[in-house]
Amino acid sequence: MTDDRPPAGAARPAETARRARARLLGLAASRPVHLGASLSVVEILVCAFATMRHDPRDLDRPDRDRLILSKGHGVWGLYSVLAELGVAGLDEPRAGHPIDGTPGVEAATGALGHGLSIGAGLAEAARLDAADRRTLVVLGDGELDEGSVWEAAMFAAHRRLNTLIAVVDRNGMQQEGGTEAVLALEPLAAKWAAFG
Repeated sequence: MTDDRPPAGAARPAETARRARARLLGLAASRPVHLGASLSVVEILVCAFATMRHDPRDLDRPDRDRLILSKGHGVWGLYSVLAELGVAGLDEPRAGHPIDGTPGVEAATGALGHGLSIGAGLAEAARLDAADRRTLVVLGDGELDEGSVWEAAMFAAHRRLNTLIAVVDRNGMQQEGGTEAVLALEPLAAKWAAFG
């Protein structure tokens, strides 16, 4: 039987986030890292893992909750948080996006806009299995320019996927500039509500 205790550091999220940020800055000194995207997602990831059924000692546990980092450019934030929670082997050189086979990575998300579709598929599988595992997808606000995000939101609402959680890292920036200047998102909460 596996241990249901939260991972180490989950009880002190502010300290875990501080250590993950320090780790991330150290990694950025030695390799190319999308630093802004990675730093902006650290607290979201720490809080997510603190509430999830996730054991860094048993990453393949079948009843675990799933986390999909759709904003793949923030992957070094994910690696840093996972390392602080006790997942081994994340400090060696890796790709700049989540890749399959990396400890703690549920899905490769190199192309923006596909994470919510992957998450909806995982939530639909859980529904069909009558399982209570949750799927949390972290999206960047810039990737909300992708139509596939809204198709996935429409599908999730239609299928009543109540174990699917979407969190938007609303940092206001994307590669080309501010999100509101590139393609205005507001009223963002109303758009999500309209999609159900």
